[in-house]
Amino acid sequence: MPTDKEIKKEFKAKASKEPDKYYATSVLKAEDFSRKHCKKCGTFFWSVTSSEVCGNPACSGGFRFIGNTPAKKQLDYIGVWTEFSSLFKKWGYTPIKRYPVVARWRDDTDFVQASIYDFQPYVVSGEVEPPANPLVVPQMCLRFNDIDNIGITGAHYCAFVMIGQHAFMKPKDWDQARFFRDIHNWLKQGLGLKNEEITFHEDAWAGGGNFGPCMEYFSRGLELGNQVYMMFEQTPNGYRELNLKVLDMGMGHERNAWFTQGKSTSYETTFPTVVKKLYSATNVKIDDYLMQRFLPYSSYLNVDEVEDIDKVWKDVAEKVGVDVQELKKKILELAALYSVAEHSRALLVALSDGALPSNVGGGYNLRVILRRALSFIDKYKWDIYLPDVCRWHAEYLKPLFPELSENLGEVEKILDDDKKLLLLYDSYGITPEIVREEAIKFGKKINVPENFYARVAELHAKQEQEHATKREEKLDLTGIPETKALYYFDYTKTKFKSKIMKIIDNKIILDQTYFYPTSGGQLHDTGTIAGEKVVDVFKQGGIIVHALSGKHEFPEGEEVECEIDADRRLQLAKHHTATHIVNAAARKVLGNHINQAGAKKDIDKATIDLTHYQSITDEELQRIEEEANKLVKQSLTVHSNFLPRTEAEQTYGMTIYQGGAVPGKLLRIVNIDGIDVEACGGTHLKNTSEAGEIKILKATKISDGIVRLYFTAGEAAKKEGKKEKEILEEAARLLNVEISQLPARVNELFEKWKLAKKAVEKNKKIGLKELELTTKEEFKGNILDKLCEILKTQPEHIPKTIKRFLSELKEMKGKLK
Repeated sequence: MPTDKEIKKEFKAKASKEPDKYYATSVLKAEDFSRKHCKKCGTFFWSVTSSEVCGNPACSGGFRFIGNTPAKKQLDYIGVWTEFSSLFKKWGYTPIKRYPVVARWRDDTDFVQASIYDFQPYVVSGEVEPPANPLVVPQMCLRFNDIDNIGITGAHYCAFVMIGQHAFMKPKDWDQARFFRDIHNWLKQGLGLKNEEITFHEDAWAGGGNFGPCMEYFSRGLELGNQVYMMFEQTPNGYRELNLKVLDMGMGHERNAWFTQGKSTSYETTFPTVVKKLYSATNVKIDDYLMQRFLPYSSYLNVDEVEDIDKVWKDVAEKVGVDVQELKKKILELAALYSVAEHSRALLVALSDGALPSNVGGGYNLRVILRRALSFIDKYKWDIYLPDVCRWHAEYLKPLFPELSENLGEVEKILDDDKKLLLLYDSYGITPEIVREEAIKFGKKINVPENFYARVAELHAKQEQEHATKREEKLDLTGIPETKALYYFDYTKTKFKSKIMKIIDNKIILDQTYFYPTSGGQLHDTGTIAGEKVVDVFKQGGIIVHALSGKHEFPEGEEVECEIDADRRLQLAKHHTATHIVNAAARKVLGNHINQAGAKKDIDKATIDLTHYQSITDEELQRIEEEANKLVKQSLTVHSNFLPRTEAEQTYGMTIYQGGAVPGKLLRIVNIDGIDVEACGGTHLKNTSEAGEIKILKATKISDGIVRLYFTAGEAAKKEGKKEKEILEEAARLLNVEISQLPARVNELFEKWKLAKKAVEKNKKIGLKELELTTKEEFKGNILDKLCEILKTQPEHIPKTIKRFLSELKEMKGKLK
């Protein structure tokens, strides 16, 4: 199979030979556009002028709209969407709200990078209905491949709004001419452009095996957007028409606002109030005359497209008529200020939508831009507080994205906490800017790549992708229909009859089953089939496989009696429902940024991994436990029902995806009245009161940005409490005190331990006599081991200092004589 790049190249050549077949040329011809061939780059383009070059800035002479926009309408940033959505609503499109930038509904990406991401994979495949058809959406996106261009070119961003124009049509309903006419009318009516100011480029697009023609549109050197028509798919026997054709128009919100106002940079029009406040706070002055001369050539400084960036700086300086060092000094300081503005907006959106800076996955890219912003603030000694800048952004964007104002307190906490960790870059936090400057001080020159930040982000993304790759062994289940899963509807049902569909060694596939397969972090059920022990249950696609303790000869098609271990099933259901309860309790105590990153429900205990920016304190842990047990006592109903994916998303939002993406056109929604709604396939109780007592055992930070809570519920919690009581009784017996006196007795040992530790640090030898211990047995292994077991239970009445003493006491024992 050819690559997407090869498919695009081949199809573009094919479409160029038959433009009337693949592009809406009838609309263009009706508007007096004629087809031309760019003498510089060879692109086929359409124009009503006699120009021999296309609209690309490299061919047409850079950005030529700055200070001289041809747009008859001047639209501010908010006004672009207001005008666009109003016009397209008149033309039969439904405006919808943006999706979160954290793509929880997908398992192949961390962030939304284009408006079409909202509808992949299920809508574009035809498996799920779109929320409206056709529709338009102001989708905030995050990309990190242009980090080093931000601030320099005047047009690059990490966070940007892609205005999407989308339609999902059967071939008989497909109307490419209409879609193209609508975007052309936007240029004429929405922006007030004459046809003389518009250039259309023929292009092609390919991705994921699908492909189609594409039409880009430019004005005075600036690409304003492009329409992709996803119409074909590549097969081993060639290409064929898709059953569902997709319109994927992506238009730069930032670029349209910039273009209509003709300002020096798009940053001034994207966040005008923020830029003004930053000018005031930093005393940075913008040289309008210099910027007007520089900006037309700023696109030449795209570090991803040039080999020798220093040479390009010199060339641009010559064109501008300024010494290269003077030009770089003025432009780079201004670029740093714009980067602070841009990165703070990106962080505001990402953190508000539930992402966290970290050293793994997409969170690493957030940490990269946070570090970059802070390094600029430090370099220029600006008095800027990033949470304030985030608040300025939220205020300006309130008419468009009011939700960004709802979590500003949490955004501030997260940024402040992460700033404390940024003493050195990645391991030691040495930024490339510092490397360059320190080398110059010592008369050295170190070549740090201009696209350093983009390369680091790309490296981490690649490492994450490699880490996520895993191998799965598959059974040959050809011809076997999907198993009817009955466990969704009643967790108390433990006896049933079913028909054997297939036997593979010791593995049996039934036509229907109440046995729960290991999935969603929940351990499988056990029990018997026809009296034989079931030791494992797992799912392969839509088929549930039951593994028996040994190989057995059952005739296929026979109906068998099945029975599930009821006690095990009940405990697993308690732990699964308790997971949802603890998740809700943690969110209430710690903040709305809390999301489930993973979970495991076993018989003796359960764990839940939560997104959180710092370790959880003992006090917070206690509050989470108290809140969880309040929810248990409130006897809240646990509703479980299936909804179409789109309906579930529109009703409850994208936070239903806790712990990962959930496949399928129908989603099972578990809704605990007023506190937690999740897409979940596990076995659940019918009421929170059935969970019994929830006991949180401990919390650990398992990775950057992820903390793990260990807890028990129901009978498992009672057993844990009994075990803890036995340990305390044994420790009290060994120390010859009552349980109530245990904290004081351990504290006494703690004070003696401090004396011993000081002595060891000073290389002094110290004996038991000097410590005046009650008995020599106190430092023998048996007592030490028992005392250290107290750490496993962490009873709240043991002070933190004593816990530390118990953990270090064993190490000290070897140094005491």
